[in-house]
Amino acid sequence: MKRRNFIKLTTTASAVSLFPAQITNALNIGKKFINCDISNRKLVLIYLGGGNDGLNTLVPLNQYDLYSNLRPTIKVSDTGANSFINLDTTLDDTQQIGLHPSLTGFKNLYDSGFLRILQAVGYPSQNKSHFASTDVYNTGNDGNSWDNGGDSGWIGRFIESYYYDLVQQSFPIGVEIGSKTGSLGFHGAEEHGLSINIEGQDTSGFYSVLSGLGGEPPTYIPNSHYGEELQYIIDNDQISTLYSEAISNSFNNGSNSVTYEDSDLSNQLKTVARLISGGLESKVYLVKLNGFDTHFSQVQSAGDLQGDHNNLLTELNNAISSFMDDIIAQGFQDDVVGLTFSEFGRKAKENGNLGTDHGEIAPMFVFGTAINGGVSGTNPDLTEASENNNWQLETFQFDYRETLGTLLQDYLGADDFALDSTFYNHTNNESFSQNKISELVRDEYSVEENCYSNTLTDHRLDKKIFRISPNPFQNEIKVTSHEFENEFLFEIYDLNGRKIKSGLSYTHKPIQIENIMNGIYLIKIKFQNREEVHRIIKSS
Repeated sequence: MKRRNFIKLTTTASAVSLFPAQITNALNIGKKFINCDISNRKLVLIYLGGGNDGLNTLVPLNQYDLYSNLRPTIKVSDTGANSFINLDTTLDDTQQIGLHPSLTGFKNLYDSGFLRILQAVGYPSQNKSHFASTDVYNTGNDGNSWDNGGDSGWIGRFIESYYYDLVQQSFPIGVEIGSKTGSLGFHGAEEHGLSINIEGQDTSGFYSVLSGLGGEPPTYIPNSHYGEELQYIIDNDQISTLYSEAISNSFNNGSNSVTYEDSDLSNQLKTVARLISGGLESKVYLVKLNGFDTHFSQVQSAGDLQGDHNNLLTELNNAISSFMDDIIAQGFQDDVVGLTFSEFGRKAKENGNLGTDHGEIAPMFVFGTAINGGVSGTNPDLTEASENNNWQLETFQFDYRETLGTLLQDYLGADDFALDSTFYNHTNNESFSQNKISELVRDEYSVEENCYSNTLTDHRLDKKIFRISPNPFQNEIKVTSHEFENEFLFEIYDLNGRKIKSGLSYTHKPIQIENIMNGIYLIKIKFQNREEVHRIIKSS
């Protein structure tokens, strides 16, 4: 893309939208918060792909001699121009941290009170496979089982249980940037997420590029498994077109107020800031910085700061610093909280190849003006690492779900039902609503319990028995079912809750819906003292 058009992503950006399989209360749009307006709040997740080395990111100063013995070649120096940055001399001795010297922006965020560092984050049965551990983080599990769902993601379940009423015409609930494939984290329990790939295209031209793909959908959809699969593909295509327009419009209407460096992560966060600035109402953003699997060349040579890890942390530092400067300058900083995470950490002992091998625990950084700055936890106990346990630091102080659960409830306002639907501690049979990090969110931004949303507490996502076809439709739809062959009442609403049509119909009989604008509507089917709500799409 031309430089004046702001950015050309070198990797894929995806817009992800998930809809629950059933939306009983979807017509109550806009009524979730009463005198507790937190509807503009957003979460930005930054995935450090490959397993970030926590010990060189946060040097444990109370054990510096032991740290140096474990890492005589790759250690961060305590003297000279490339020595660590002393984070905070007022902390307890067990919390004395030396920031990697590349993290000058993190130091500024900490001094401003906008950064909280979480030490030794992990989960009960840590897996040191990139693929398995990434799946654990994406699905919200603990390494002991897949009780939270092995084929659905925690973000998807959260959206289904919490943002169930955001069936909006114009925006995806989640946006993913920086990966050619959609994250498992966005897959819902009832339906997989909709992923839109725009690799090689600029965000401003997203709609014009995407809307030119493909032809008209088939006019006949068979009442069969094949028909259901075909309908799913058609739905995805139509939703993609609708949402791509919103993304392009938001990008073109938005702006950036600071200069970002020309790096992959900076470009991703620059895009996020511009989309939010342009009015995109998406709630969860996921960006990615790869390369942290530093088995080799973590540093260039003994005692040398330069190397892959320094380059990665420099990119991370500069991208987050610019992003924070940008959103503060534009005035929506209170509505955005960011978090870094990695699938695991590295061993305490260097490996002899100027690098480190797969470990377990790793730190998290949570940032934003709504975050209560400081340090949670203490430095990892380096005496735990020995030849007997393959130089591993195994004791985690915070389950990664504690951090996420705290933000979902105390910052985004989810109630216990939504939180437990997202992830639950099946090992201890305990809700994460009872095990939060109390100091994470500033008191003035922490959502009071009486403001928690009224989610689907009394509703279960039962299997639907009706199918709507064609969907998208032009002038008519048919309601069909293998389980119900009789008359039913129906009501059709727009997304503002206005009833546009109602009546009595029969399965397989066409329902005429003419003279309405293109977009998303809801049809409520009433039968046998039950109700079922479907999303329908009017297209030309």
